[in-house]
Amino acid sequence: MTQRRQLFDSTDGPEPFELAMMVLSLIAVTIMLFLAFGNLSAQTHKLLFFIDTAICIVFLGHFFYGLFRSKHKLHYLKHHWIDFVASIPVIEPLRTARLFQILRVVRLIRSSRSLLNRLIKQKKEATLASLLVAVFTILSLSSVMILMVESGIKGANIHTAEEAIWWALVTISTVGYGDHYPVTTAGHIIGGIVIITGVSFFGVISGYMASLFVAPDENEIKQSQREHREQIRQELHQALVRMENNQRQMEINQQQILAELAELKKSKSS
Repeated sequence: MTQRRQLFDSTDGPEPFELAMMVLSLIAVTIMLFLAFGNLSAQTHKLLFFIDTAICIVFLGHFFYGLFRSKHKLHYLKHHWIDFVASIPVIEPLRTARLFQILRVVRLIRSSRSLLNRLIKQKKEATLASLLVAVFTILSLSSVMILMVESGIKGANIHTAEEAIWWALVTISTVGYGDHYPVTTAGHIIGGIVIITGVSFFGVISGYMASLFVAPDENEIKQSQREHREQIRQELHQALVRMENNQRQMEINQQQILAELAELKKSKSS
């Protein structure tokens, strides 16, 4: 029971990067299943291992970044040790720990009633997380698919895992050195899709970078909002003070009028 609480430690909504890590965990688990049970060629197995190692590096970076930012590091280690265990790439049995990563984030999603609002409020983090997931997904799928359709084909020049990854990188970046290229119809279709997604991908990056310089800084907006709220609070306080002073003055005037009326009655009776 205690271990379960450690795995599912929070009932708050997940951060955008936690959602990104969940998606990467799903990809990593899929790769793990293919490596364990798939009838793969040596180069495809090598390529999937490279992709899995790259994802593990991202996991480790996210873990140590969270540890560095945490004010209570022992508490962070206690509740996120499974993330570190699942990020070790070279030990096969530890890869199954990624299932607990997925379950923990799924529980956070289920317990959160304002997931969409949180993503909208954290636009920068959500954009970066989406770009991270997109680049890994595109590179992984394109490199694996191009290796499967091109490897062993007469006249093809993409036969190894390194060549497939290099082709995916230069194609998604729309550089296209021309040293490696598909020769089959399926390879051309895959290449066209990668080029289109690459153009869209870098278009999003350009828009995001432009928004960082053009859009006002969030800290400045929050500071302006705080100053505006403080100004309103002060104005309300001053208005209340004036109302209290006016009320006291009215009471004093009323007492003076009553006193004068009492004197008039006394003078008439005398």
